[in-house]
Amino acid sequence: MPRPEGAVALVTGASKGIGAAIAQALAADGWRVAVNYRSDEAGANAIVSAIEDAGGRAVALHGDIANGAVDGLFTKAEDALGGPVLALVNNAGVRADNLAIQIDDADWDNVLNTNLSAAFRLTKRSLKPMLRARYGRIVNVASVVGPRANAGQANYAAAKAGLIGLTKTVSHEVARRGITVNAVAPGFIETDMTKDMLDDVVKAIPARRAGQPEEVAAAVRFLASDDAAYVTGTTLFVDGGMSA
Repeated sequence: MPRPEGAVALVTGASKGIGAAIAQALAADGWRVAVNYRSDEAGANAIVSAIEDAGGRAVALHGDIANGAVDGLFTKAEDALGGPVLALVNNAGVRADNLAIQIDDADWDNVLNTNLSAAFRLTKRSLKPMLRARYGRIVNVASVVGPRANAGQANYAAAKAGLIGLTKTVSHEVARRGITVNAVAPGFIETDMTKDMLDDVVKAIPARRAGQPEEVAAAVRFLASDDAAYVTGTTLFVDGGMSA
């Protein structure tokens, strides 16, 4: 079944970095895009302007997904863009790195709530219009750190591993209804979130370079497309060989 006319894609954490690149890639593929942000309003508006300048449709939507801004995001996206949300990209994420023995409860809870629990709540809400349309695309932005040990990131790794498990389970539950659920697992991608780690990590990457947000976005664009209608429950690694 082809993508319904006027379908909307909601991308969380899309004001910069990987999320911004994903929003622009989906818009270039014909999706109307809701650009969610928590604090960077200027960045989100810049992405919306770039999409509109290229002939697409987009809207910037403020909302902290870690604090329950779920129903409102979907309603605002559908009202502003005139169609149902039939693609969800759970991209928003935070880090609070430390050795496991030094991670306090607040840092554990914040990382798990933002990176995993919020993704579950958004996924649950997104399934309502997708089930009605018998069409949907959910893409979770996990990490190579989920299945691969990385000292100092017990909270982040637990959240991303959980996101991969969520992906697999939900994909089984909805596959018969034309809804696919997949994950991408970036390796070391050059963004504001990772710039403090650049010099130490690149030498351990087989490709000997950091990835770019656009390379992750290309994978998401494929998984959200009609060409990927028979791809579900999988995790696509975009990591320069780190998981090999």
